[in-house]
Amino acid sequence: MKQLLKGNTAIAEAAVRAGCTAYFGYPITPQTELLEHMARRMPELGRVFLQAESEVAAINMVYGAACTGARVMTSSSSPGVSLMAEGMSYIAGSEVPCVIVDVMRGGPGLGNIAPSQGDYFQMVKGGGHGDYQPIVLAPATVQEAIDLTALAFDLADRYRWLVVVLADGSIGQMMEPAELPAMRPVHRPGQNGSDWTLVGTNGERRPHVVNSLYLEPVDEEAYNLRVQQKLAAIRQSEVRFTEDGADEADVLVIGFGTAGRVAQSAVRNCRARGHKVGLHRPISLMPFPTDRIRQLAGSCRAILVVEMNAGQMVEDVRLAVEGRVPVEFYGRMGGVIPMPEEIEARIEALADEGASHDGR
Repeated sequence: MKQLLKGNTAIAEAAVRAGCTAYFGYPITPQTELLEHMARRMPELGRVFLQAESEVAAINMVYGAACTGARVMTSSSSPGVSLMAEGMSYIAGSEVPCVIVDVMRGGPGLGNIAPSQGDYFQMVKGGGHGDYQPIVLAPATVQEAIDLTALAFDLADRYRWLVVVLADGSIGQMMEPAELPAMRPVHRPGQNGSDWTLVGTNGERRPHVVNSLYLEPVDEEAYNLRVQQKLAAIRQSEVRFTEDGADEADVLVIGFGTAGRVAQSAVRNCRARGHKVGLHRPISLMPFPTDRIRQLAGSCRAILVVEMNAGQMVEDVRLAVEGRVPVEFYGRMGGVIPMPEEIEARIEALADEGASHDGR
């Protein structure tokens, strides 16, 4: 049954129902309602909630709990996530599972509390130092935020890896009808045959060590090669996107999150006026739908990338397209959300340009 749910609250409850057993975080707008919901629900269910003294402390608490195999999560917003970068790298260096929710706001610096997509580089390209990338999932609706949060825990366990739910502030703050999943059984540390978790020996299990320190370069390289194999498997199996008329489009619009949602309206309005325009909305930003975008570049005349930043995902689109067709960019910054009519004007300019070329 659908309920009217706020994005932040919906993400929090989805985590609870996915079997999250421990949450560590620190309040920051526009994601604080998520923390507040966890502060009430986790103790009700006998699970762990702890408001840390800082984001640095929170991510390291996540690291510790993740080492036991617990389903663990933190959440923050852009400047808070920046403080978590070192801990994220340690988590990646130890191959332990966790879920991180980033409800993006305007920046750089303290910026403001308005929605933005300026964290794409930070999260998609690694989050911290070293040769790694987390899995990154980008919802465009409250329902997707719920579904992707549950998926994030499954992927974290499957790959023993970091999974980021990357939602701009408007997703966290909007209210929409959505359906929550049923409550899953609680995931206890050391379950499911996990033979790496730190849950004690009790005189029976052999001692385990979780660590990210490899002093010998050849050992560090061997670890990195294993990580690259993991990332290759993720790229092979976990690409997600949605489309509307992409195969028949002369002009293809690409956007994620709220920008993709606004672009959807613009695409449908332009199509109603007779333009052959389609939408491709990446849901997994890592792994990025490179192969699909490369395929679409062979059938369209131009691509318009729409983002709420100065142009970040557009770089991955251009790498995928490899110069086959022009790739244009339209972005708003500082927490400004583009309006459909702004995108429609760009679409129609590209469509008219294509028509004039045909005329010659």
